[in-house]
Amino acid sequence: QVQPVESGGGLVQAGGSLRLSCAASRRTFSSSRMGWFRQAPGKEREFVAAINWSGGNTYYVDSVKGRFTISRDNAKNTVYLQMNNLKPEDTAVYYCNVVLILGSDYKAFGSWGQGTQVLL
Repeated sequence: QVQPVESGGGLVQAGGSLRLSCAASRRTFSSSRMGWFRQAPGKEREFVAAINWSGGNTYYVDSVKGRFTISRDNAKNTVYLQMNNLKPEDTAVYYCNVVLILGSDYKAFGSWGQGTQVLL
């Protein structure tokens, strides 16, 4: 399975913004709910946000609601994460993947890419 390719991370001051991008294969992206996960130093990887195929439904972890916005461009097989008002606790490596919703859990389903580092 082709790995997704994340980009757009960097070093930013608290209160700043970044826009992450994830390019996936057409096979992975097609008809899939896509999302973002992150892993902070010393912590387990956690769900951040997801978006369904049409873009009509989005899902966020409580800690980023009102600050992060997920979107997708199906023609480009790309999903984005606009992050505003960044906080030190947002420091992590960010990954994208196919998302399965199992009850109240958001699970990744697919290969992991290298991720992109966000550092505050």
